[in-house]
Amino acid sequence: MMAAPIPSTTGWRSHGLLLLLALLYADNFIGRQIMAVMIEPIRLEFGATDTAMGLISGLAFAGVYALLGLPAGRIADRYSRVRVLAVSSLLWGVATILCGFAGSFVLLVVARMAVAAAEAPATPTSLSIISDLYPPHRRSFAISCFTAAPTFAAILALSGGAWLVGSHGWRTAFVVVALPIFVAVLLLAFVVREPARGVWDGGSPAGRGVPTPRGGMFATVVELWAFKPYRYLVLACAVTTLGANAYGMWNASFLVRSHGLPLQHAGMLAGLIGGTSAGFGVLFSGWLGDHVTRLRPAWHLRIPLAGHAVSVLALAAYLLWPQSTLVQVGPIAVPTAMLWCALNGFFSVWWVGPSYSLITHLVAPDRRGVALALLTILSTLFGVGVGPLFVGALSDLLKGFLGIESLRYALLFGCVTIVAAMLALLRVNALLRDPRPRPVDDSGELTRPSPVRG
Repeated sequence: MMAAPIPSTTGWRSHGLLLLLALLYADNFIGRQIMAVMIEPIRLEFGATDTAMGLISGLAFAGVYALLGLPAGRIADRYSRVRVLAVSSLLWGVATILCGFAGSFVLLVVARMAVAAAEAPATPTSLSIISDLYPPHRRSFAISCFTAAPTFAAILALSGGAWLVGSHGWRTAFVVVALPIFVAVLLLAFVVREPARGVWDGGSPAGRGVPTPRGGMFATVVELWAFKPYRYLVLACAVTTLGANAYGMWNASFLVRSHGLPLQHAGMLAGLIGGTSAGFGVLFSGWLGDHVTRLRPAWHLRIPLAGHAVSVLALAAYLLWPQSTLVQVGPIAVPTAMLWCALNGFFSVWWVGPSYSLITHLVAPDRRGVALALLTILSTLFGVGVGPLFVGALSDLLKGFLGIESLRYALLFGCVTIVAAMLALLRVNALLRDPRPRPVDDSGELTRPSPVRG
């Protein structure tokens, strides 16, 4: 059977749609991350504990997201992805506004769950579209541009969000965050066209690592999970976000409690220093990935491993560094520890572009929605759900021994998750280097390891 023709170039439509998807993702991320500077005022207004705040900022969101993530990925594989994004974005904006009108802690939890339900299709659908906008050798940087957008958005969520919450209250902040999404909804509904599915993979063996199952959604999940390189890669990403999201959610509170900063200053520093360094780090790693993986595919894994090795040391140094001032910038006393925060931010995100790009190489185009949804579900469940809640509960547990410094030591849990992610990536590397014979597909070319032999 003749392979589908492969386009030779990408144009302004591809770049424009990538920009729109990145802005959409950035607004979604601001809606999550701004909770970091809302923790203290919401906790005080409703009289909640750190554990309860870990619930509302994490598990209440992640539980619903995990429940609906796979059906959302399946819908993205079956129907117009652009229309799916338009509908889900509209619902997300409405649910986010409702958060600002919650009259009790319970109603706020319910509203956050509605936000999670609306957001479930966003990331896997967007990544599936990006895989069809760019060829394999340009995907790592394209995905990094997409994932860098929310990283830079952390600057707005933490620094601008801290000012907004401090000046106008957390309820107004939710409404302001929701408004830009409605512009994206109009563009998706009336301007954007659906890209051809699998257009860049029609003439290459990429994307044939996992056989196309004949059954439904759960058959697809079973096939994907049986494919060991995919399984361990997904686990590595999920475990990484377990510690990283907890750190991101509690970082501003850590600076308030352990370095004596006002909330507005803490949010600004966490956003400007941590967010900017992470944004440049994810872009650089994506650019590097596209340049070196075409020569040696093993760099899909070496780049994340190198980033993790540096970030685990930088994170430990940041959290354990004693209270001291590096420089005074106007009214803001910048702690010396922020040097380590910047180093950690730059290297901690080196896994993103290369890892997501590797998944698009391993999974068939018509299964990427489910494959990326499964990754997003586990990352959200671990990172957004378990991470902040676990660190909050650990902080409460240690408070009797360490007092106000309990959060500092609870956040060291992130170092453990980084080491676990490195071990999972080493397992992926060993599986992909398996020297045993590999099955031959219909075109006579060798495939990647099969789910059975992987």
